[in-house]
Amino acid sequence: MRGILIRVGVDQAFGGWNAPVDPRSREFAYVPIPEGPQRRGLETRYSAIEPALSRFPGMSLPASLVTRATHLDPDFAYLTYGDNGVRRGRGLADFKKDDFLVFFAGLRPAGPWADPLIYAVIGFYRVQQCIRLSDIPRERWCENAHTRRTEHRSTDIIIRAEPGVSGRLRRCIVIGEWRDRAYRVRGDILDAWGGISYSNGYIQRSAVPPTLLHPERFLSWFQGHKPELLAVNNPSE
Repeated sequence: MRGILIRVGVDQAFGGWNAPVDPRSREFAYVPIPEGPQRRGLETRYSAIEPALSRFPGMSLPASLVTRATHLDPDFAYLTYGDNGVRRGRGLADFKKDDFLVFFAGLRPAGPWADPLIYAVIGFYRVQQCIRLSDIPRERWCENAHTRRTEHRSTDIIIRAEPGVSGRLRRCIVIGEWRDRAYRVRGDILDAWGGISYSNGYIQRSAVPPTLLHPERFLSWFQGHKPELLAVNNPSE
């Protein structure tokens, strides 16, 4: 069994903005990064996210994003995640059934919080199937951002997650803190997990996603939070 941490969602590097989270309730908006050209009829746009943002007073999309398309990945409504299968996704290319993906994001607190951002787990996938994009029939192109693109790359991989035990968290689980000049997994949580592949719990930015050194310990910690998993991108959908 293997587990990997994948940072997702709009941020300062991709989109120049961070999605909001309520520090008290841990409710959040899932806002993807921007996307380029998409196939006609398969477009996903930031306008669809505005109802979710309306639940956070004072939080609205910047003008630079309002009219743009979204790279909706992961797509929790279809329980899919796509990657290039080369650099960032090389390790994912041979993931098998029952391996798992943990999605986390850097969110902007919509209320008092010690740090500028809240790093938190926002989703979890138990792998059901991992396939190459070239093997996906046209009628299923609607299910993931990589197959919605105008230009497909046959080497991309698509992970389909197991329904019922996968999805978006209704309430995120805070895991990060600002420590040693970077955002890192909180010390007590890092101990509970048994460590990750990056030194001192570093999760701020990485070309290759960190892996969990003891995936079974992470699962025990995660299940202890009794997460509510949803097959929607935002509860308002």
